[in-house]
Amino acid sequence: LYYQPRMNIKSNTIVGVEALIRWQHPQLGMIPPGQFISIMEDTAMIIPMGEWVLRTACVQLKRWQDAGFSAIQMAVNVSARQFQDKGLVNNVRRIIAEIGVPPSLIELEITESLLMDNQDTALQMLNEFHAMGISIAIDDFGTGYSSLSYLLKFPIDIIKIDRSFIAGIPDDKDACAITTAIIALSKSMRLKVTAEGIATQVQEDFIRLHDCDEGQGYLYAMPMPAEALPGIFNKKIDG
Repeated sequence: LYYQPRMNIKSNTIVGVEALIRWQHPQLGMIPPGQFISIMEDTAMIIPMGEWVLRTACVQLKRWQDAGFSAIQMAVNVSARQFQDKGLVNNVRRIIAEIGVPPSLIELEITESLLMDNQDTALQMLNEFHAMGISIAIDDFGTGYSSLSYLLKFPIDIIKIDRSFIAGIPDDKDACAITTAIIALSKSMRLKVTAEGIATQVQEDFIRLHDCDEGQGYLYAMPMPAEALPGIFNKKIDG
């Protein structure tokens, strides 16, 4: 696992990280997830792999807590195939309990399409996660379903603006308008909002101007091994 910091826009300090899987191949080197996740999905290997990711991320979170970094939140992605696994909720509950991390510091990231495929099951699972104290984030917001009714139906805490919109700032007026609208919508519904793919100071200035809560992207830090992070926790990072 690599971890990419998530920054509080106002304080410019790390408030959380997203766990991102990588494959260090002995001959091919570092392989990004886009080249193997679909295979894992098709073969159902994504289920044990997803459990490994959550457990490894929770173990790392506990290590950081024990080292004094008690407020860092850990975000973990959940795939559609994992979400179809009836044992997912119990597995998450068991792993968190075994490792001893506060559920309030765990954030599960899911996509819009995942929610809409089986709404009744999704609602039940998300309610169970919420009952544990786990936060739910909608990843890649704005690239899936156009209906916003699910924001009312499902217990969602965080909206993550897709990087494709952020990449258009400031030259693409439509991208700017969509980003502004997503932030305003999130705020009006009392949801936290994170902008993904922040790569330039101009982009950060834009989302700060429109009161976005958090930013994530290469402007702050690339995904990195766990051992590289303690040196920048609780420190201001200049873009």
